[in-house]
Amino acid sequence: MRKKRMVVLCILAAFLCFLYCFIVFSIRSGSRFYLIWGVGGLAFLGLAVFIGNDLWSRLPFPVRRLIVILTAVCVLLFVVAEGCIFAHYRDQGRPGLDYIIVLGAQMKAGGPSAVLRFRLDAAYDYLIANEDTLCVVSGGQGANEPCTEAEGMYVYLVERGIAPERILMEDKSTDTSENIAYSAALIGGTDKDVGIVTNNFHVFRGVMLARHAGFENACGISARSNIYFQPNNLVREFFGIMKDLVYGNLL
Repeated sequence: MRKKRMVVLCILAAFLCFLYCFIVFSIRSGSRFYLIWGVGGLAFLGLAVFIGNDLWSRLPFPVRRLIVILTAVCVLLFVVAEGCIFAHYRDQGRPGLDYIIVLGAQMKAGGPSAVLRFRLDAAYDYLIANEDTLCVVSGGQGANEPCTEAEGMYVYLVERGIAPERILMEDKSTDTSENIAYSAALIGGTDKDVGIVTNNFHVFRGVMLARHAGFENACGISARSNIYFQPNNLVREFFGIMKDLVYGNLL
């Protein structure tokens, strides 16, 4: 009976993974990371077959122990990473910063994507409340973008009433590490107080990358994000954190 329940749970988990993969694809997330949910669905189906045929007991004991240890380590890493993400989920920065750096995201033909618009709206609110703060909009041009992300962000903020002389454009970067590094070069060093403006799920990594780059007092300014994409965003961010840990960007 217990084995049957586990098989049913695995099949249910597979169905939910396939369903979420389809939902994210249908809404158009802007990346293909949603495919990982399809892979997860296949993995749960494979696990259902594995359990249903009682293959676990046929594995050598050292192999079973290794699988359990690896699974436990992966779960622990995931829990710790997600805890760090949620610890910075609502960061609102400090008043009177020298600069804020708005991290780039996809530009579409009709303007900033929803993810980028959320970041720009948070930047706008901060700039209105802190009139002496300057803003760096950071992001190059991807193959599927009509212009550089920096240019699109500049236009959006100026159209909302932010003075052009308060906005600096960094238009060469292709990822978060380059956003920070190239923005630092544009600012003229890392001795300024800066706020990293990005979506809530991305604040922890953005701030840690900024501190690694030399902005010792960097803080986060959290923008909201689309609730439908949150599971996808949180899992994707976990892999981003692991990648930057491996490359030594967060230490």
